[in-house]
Amino acid sequence: MFGIVEEFILPYVVDHARPELSGDDYRMQALLQFAGEESKQIQLFKRFRQEFENGFGSKCDFIGPAEDVRPFVLSHSPLGVGIAILHIEWLTLRHYIERVRDNQNLDPQFTSLLKHHWLEEWQHTKLDTLIVESIVKGATAKEIDQAFAEYAEIGTFIDDGIKQQAEFEADSFVQATGRTLSRSEREEMTNAVLQGMRWTISAAA
Repeated sequence: MFGIVEEFILPYVVDHARPELSGDDYRMQALLQFAGEESKQIQLFKRFRQEFENGFGSKCDFIGPAEDVRPFVLSHSPLGVGIAILHIEWLTLRHYIERVRDNQNLDPQFTSLLKHHWLEEWQHTKLDTLIVESIVKGATAKEIDQAFAEYAEIGTFIDDGIKQQAEFEADSFVQATGRTLSRSEREEMTNAVLQGMRWTISAAA
């Protein structure tokens, strides 16, 4: 899920770095480093997912692909996208602190992945806040209202995605265990997964 998000954050940051090429050197360097770290994180999540798929023993479907998600998100205004990205980055921080950092039951490699992601996202939230603030300075009240409406649209789009992912998770469980779930068992499982993912998404709100 975080990997898909990184795929639309990267072009967003690059778009904001481009006008700085002839401006403030420090701001430009910060944004270029931001973009470089996002690119690295995309590859990191892809490699982890590939390693997981190679070792797990059964297929686990996932929503996407990123190529379909990215155009929808980036079709909204820069301010609407910026607010959504800032929300997502804050939730990654809270998710790691409250659910991962002290959890001894998680795979150590998975914990390490999220820890290093968290360390860089801590800096990214600061830069994204500056990006959003700079856009707001030149925006009208109507444009700001529209940006929050778009933020809600992006949130609804993400929620539809996690609904589908909850169904995929139930399918993956059946395939991995060979168990047959009754209708009520499947509903209970998908609802539990959905609630967990919704908590993660809404935790930063």
